[in-house]
Amino acid sequence: MSRRQEQLKAFERLLDIMDDLREKCPWDRKQTFDSLRQNTIEETYELATAISRHDMNEISKELGDVLLHVVFYAKMGSEDQNNFSDLPDENAPSERFDIADVCNRLCDKLVFRHPHVYGEHSEVSVQNSEEVSKLWEQVKLKEKGGNKTVLGGIPDSLPSLVKAYRIQDKVANVGFDWREREDVWEKVKEEIAEFEAELKKPTPDPSLKGGEDGMTAEFGDLMFALINAARLYKIKPDNALEQTNLKFIRRFNYIEQRAKEQGKELKEMSLEEMDELWNEAKENEKKLTTVI
Repeated sequence: MSRRQEQLKAFERLLDIMDDLREKCPWDRKQTFDSLRQNTIEETYELATAISRHDMNEISKELGDVLLHVVFYAKMGSEDQNNFSDLPDENAPSERFDIADVCNRLCDKLVFRHPHVYGEHSEVSVQNSEEVSKLWEQVKLKEKGGNKTVLGGIPDSLPSLVKAYRIQDKVANVGFDWREREDVWEKVKEEIAEFEAELKKPTPDPSLKGGEDGMTAEFGDLMFALINAARLYKIKPDNALEQTNLKFIRRFNYIEQRAKEQGKELKEMSLEEMDELWNEAKENEKKLTTVI
């Protein structure tokens, strides 16, 4: 048996199991699109965590969990019953779909969006990934049932950090971008100055607009500019921030552990004592990196 045959057999096994669970398991039978939504979001974040840790075993496991949700939704989409918990049966969507429809729609979209690969003629050619991204934005606007505006396909529920990056990436692909990436730093400096100016303003009457609202707005502008800088330097800001989160957690856990070894409570320690342990954690990381 070829590897492709093994893959298809494994996928068929998953579909058979999903059929059994939907029919025979009370929990699986009870689920709706709405009830699974939050679980799907959590599974996606668990996959993202595994990827950020470069843990291949966990990535494989979490991909399976995400795939289960894809198959689950497709199974519900193929059923006669209403699978939306907040809709009466008479208002249920009439159009059904199954996993074949999901796969075929995806395949059709991939072929349509890759004319440089699947085109009948060779008029469309791209030299690198940046040119492919620009081509995608042009093709998506022509796609039947696709986005009608450049920013139309960005999900409302995307985390703000990721959404800002996607907004900037999309508009850049149609030419709305800095001529030289170094120019972005003037914008970052401008936004820092505007935020600092906002901080110096007298605290206004809470019933009036401004004050904290102004600080929030200016801080948002500063973050947007920094995310733009990250994009221009090919840094994924979400990945960068997560690396820093993990680094901070690791170092602070070191402080906590060393404090316990010294018989101290963190609340009783001075900032200088904690700073000393923080620097100790940094030095230990440097030594470990050197050894590796």
